[in-house]
Amino acid sequence: MLDSCKLRGACNLPLVYNKKINTSGTSNADVPLADPGMYQLDITLRRGQSLAARDRGGTSDPYVKFKIGGKEVFRSKIIYKNLNPVWEEKACILVDHLREPLYVKVFDYDFGLQDDFMGSAFLDLTQLELNRPTDVTLTLKDPHYPDHDLGVILLSVVLTPKEGEHRDVTQSLRLSDVHRKSHLWRGIVSITLIEGRDLKAMDSNGLSDPYVKFRLGHQKYKSKIMPKTLNPQWREQFDFHLYEERGGIIDITAWDKDAGKRDDFIGRCQVDLSALSREQTHKLELQLQEGEGHLVLLVTLTASATVSISDLSVNSLEDQKEREEILKRYSPLRIFHNLKDVGFLQVKVIRAEGLMAADVTGKSDPFCVVELNNDRLLTHTVYKNLNPEWNKVFTFNIKDIHSVLEVTVYDEDRDRSADFLGKVAIPLLSIQNGEQKAYVLKNKQLTGPTKGVIYLEIDVIFNAVKASLRTLIPKEQKYIEEENRLSKQLLLRNFIRTKRCVMVLVNAAYYVNSCFDWDSPPRSLAAFVLFLFVVWNFELYMIPLVLLLLLTWNYFLIISGKDNRQRDTVVEDMLEDEEEEDDKDDKDSEKKGFINKIYAIQEVCISVQNILDEVASFGERIKNTFNWTVPFLSWLAVVALCVFIVILYFIPLRYIVLVWGINKFTKKLRCPYAIDNNELLDFLSRVPSDVQVVQYQELKPDPSHSPCKRKKNNLG
Repeated sequence: MLDSCKLRGACNLPLVYNKKINTSGTSNADVPLADPGMYQLDITLRRGQSLAARDRGGTSDPYVKFKIGGKEVFRSKIIYKNLNPVWEEKACILVDHLREPLYVKVFDYDFGLQDDFMGSAFLDLTQLELNRPTDVTLTLKDPHYPDHDLGVILLSVVLTPKEGEHRDVTQSLRLSDVHRKSHLWRGIVSITLIEGRDLKAMDSNGLSDPYVKFRLGHQKYKSKIMPKTLNPQWREQFDFHLYEERGGIIDITAWDKDAGKRDDFIGRCQVDLSALSREQTHKLELQLQEGEGHLVLLVTLTASATVSISDLSVNSLEDQKEREEILKRYSPLRIFHNLKDVGFLQVKVIRAEGLMAADVTGKSDPFCVVELNNDRLLTHTVYKNLNPEWNKVFTFNIKDIHSVLEVTVYDEDRDRSADFLGKVAIPLLSIQNGEQKAYVLKNKQLTGPTKGVIYLEIDVIFNAVKASLRTLIPKEQKYIEEENRLSKQLLLRNFIRTKRCVMVLVNAAYYVNSCFDWDSPPRSLAAFVLFLFVVWNFELYMIPLVLLLLLTWNYFLIISGKDNRQRDTVVEDMLEDEEEEDDKDDKDSEKKGFINKIYAIQEVCISVQNILDEVASFGERIKNTFNWTVPFLSWLAVVALCVFIVILYFIPLRYIVLVWGINKFTKKLRCPYAIDNNELLDFLSRVPSDVQVVQYQELKPDPSHSPCKRKKNNLG
């Protein structure tokens, strides 16, 4: 249940009364329009009755939005397949005046499509009695069809004056299209989706293609799809952050994937986290409501002290005692102590200069969002300033040294979503400790510069052995990501990237064939002698030896200054074209409905687009491993190949295969809930593709932003 107060943007209201307050009346209609105080509006969303059917089955999946002044202040959970839903959800809203009515809008949730409008109504706050609970029945109407009966919504409301309330108000954000502000969390919920049992058959073949969606507040996770089964085995693990003010209810829904049409609803269930003890793993077998079958989960609640926000004067690493404790925590001697705790990251967000003017006044109200995987922290807002100073220190615990730190600058807008001003993405392994650096802000796609620079000072301390071991397990998935959409340029880009990888193999095949055809006798003779030598003396350890020699050869080329790595201008050009297309799509976003008509085609195209991206990225990651694009990973590959060479040289192959088979056959017996993974693919997932290499490249700052030059100018 949502039971949190959301502050609306406030302005400095004049202490002038336009009317005399009628203290003897029971209504609030005569409250002055310019009231110096604030009001707290406590709302309980009870239920809906006789709502409109919007789905083919004669039902709807309704949810409710509350808006004040054009800004969404509350959104309820979704009640599936019900025209008389019961919510019983609470919301606490602070409003700075009563002139704006509370708008109530009801929608039917449609997965993958635009949600259907089910009606709206408004509540005049000036008609409410102060400090008295009031039951309200709102009749839903559609402005385009005022004669249609769309049902009613039942609320309970209490309006309370909040005289002298602190008015330091922050903009509510969501970090995708609609920005939502994140607060410090109180704990971490670790969830492992094990399996489903006896799920409902939704397809004509008597089976289903099930997947599961989890939601905790605004955090979401979607499992992979298990084709043609009623007893799926997922073995997926992910984490949510636990916010005390948002409650502790995880909504879980199971779906059947249908290509070309809307997915079928299988069932739903909930997990009340307040009923679970902390620091203990709970195995839950949950019965699906409104459907059939069970879901089996492992849920662990742990306390979190992994993030913090402080002023620049409070600095963990400048305190010698704290620094020594952190260095000791990640020393080589503590390799096997808490393997998930790989390292410590401290980010000083100092200031920005020359930002883009987003407001009509020629100024901006900038604030920063600092992200590391699923950890998100924010600075305060500096109002009406293009050269803001934040002087904040953020600390994070590092779970994966191959993570990318993202710092995004937004312009706060009171009545709508925040405006994007710029962004930088910094791989942790590229950070130089203790160096204050000016980073040129990039656009949303990270392909080119935008206006302004941001000054950061970053320190990374980590245990290299833990980081290496964590490289061989699956990456943490983000639970807030932008949804994929069809893009002609992106499809073309992925096709060209895949073609380039395939052409490497084709050219290699042509080269070998030319040796067979003796197009160049000296080359063919050398190849023939090499072939006889290798085949006659071949041992299995020679395979990693060849890869090791290739890594070593490229390494010496790089340190000798003969770097054969070239900037991928083709990828950069394609990314710029894609950005232009995205801008065009944003301008045409009002033309809705067309994409819904070709939803099936879009889904297929997006799948092809993503497959091309995966294939191209796979080939590029292998190439970038041998090109020493990320030295840490290339050195890790060198160590692994050396180990493989020694093992294959000294140990007979049959023993290696025997150990491998025993491990595979006994893995489920030793650890029934182990999550399947491939260490090689997990390793390659940390290597950046060519697109990511371009995105993570630092742009050269304008010399005018140099701190040294600025000091000289000041002296002059």
